[in-house]
Amino acid sequence: MLQNIGGNAFLIISVLVFVAVLLLLEGIYLIWRSYKGPDAKKIEKRLRALSASVDKTAQAQVLKQRMLSEVPALERLLLSLPRAHSLDRFILQAGLEWTVSSLLLYCAALGFTGYMATVWVLHQAPLLGVAAGAVLIAVPLLYVQRKRSRRLTRMEQQLPEALDLVTRALRSGHSFSSGLQMIGEEMTEPIANEFRIVSDEVNFGVSLQQALTNLSERIPLTDLRYFVVAVLIQRDSGGNLTEVLSNLSRLIRERLKLLSKVRVLSAEGRLSAWILGLMPFALGAVMNLLNPAFMSPLWEDPLGIAILKYMLILMAVGLLMLKKIVRIRV
Repeated sequence: MLQNIGGNAFLIISVLVFVAVLLLLEGIYLIWRSYKGPDAKKIEKRLRALSASVDKTAQAQVLKQRMLSEVPALERLLLSLPRAHSLDRFILQAGLEWTVSSLLLYCAALGFTGYMATVWVLHQAPLLGVAAGAVLIAVPLLYVQRKRSRRLTRMEQQLPEALDLVTRALRSGHSFSSGLQMIGEEMTEPIANEFRIVSDEVNFGVSLQQALTNLSERIPLTDLRYFVVAVLIQRDSGGNLTEVLSNLSRLIRERLKLLSKVRVLSAEGRLSAWILGLMPFALGAVMNLLNPAFMSPLWEDPLGIAILKYMLILMAVGLLMLKKIVRIRV
């Protein structure tokens, strides 16, 4: 009987230990999810995006302490730099989750790798290594710039539809703030997130005028600033806001249509720039594959290296000139 009691006690204790460990693991998972889960990351992303505005009132300061770096020493160093917040806003406009310190770290790592590969692996002059490092330093910045341009272009294309949505909301009897909230709920990214931020700022106590001003600061689009100016003027002097927004939406659509026509007409110039830029490298690769002895003096003889340097500089200047010619602002 004593053996049965001992066996039952051991079984009960084992079950209790198993349940306790299971509950402990469940608690750890819930704590991790509350800080690092999808919902927490979504909330963190929206709060971080609020830091891109310029509102200096006490109501908004609680949400806008965006970290420039996760390392305290780097955070203090970056806060002392005058352009750190501008770079942070540049990253936010690209829709990336990077911090300023991570972007600078990528640039430094690529630059150092390019210098070491040129000097120690290819056995070239240190000046050429510095040039290669400078080129690689610009790669992360160019990537962020490209992501930013694509995001702003997409937002510019979504703006007329967003204005039409606000116009329909006003005509059906909704308030202007409700129209802005509808944009954040019913439209797709990236414009929906920006208007959700405006709605959140208004709900947190920021005035509608300041929230719209913050929107124009976060998104440097001329058409969006026309929208903000039209709304602010209408709130001060009155007028038919529905008609103003409808005309603005039609004007933006006509401008985008004209821009598309200009891009079609300038497509030949852009194609010429790509062909002229890639053809020398393609021909050089083919000639080196067919006759390596004929091409080897270009990077083995000092005169050939000098010719390559000046050729690359002149090609860069020519491509910049072609880009300025085919880039027409509408």
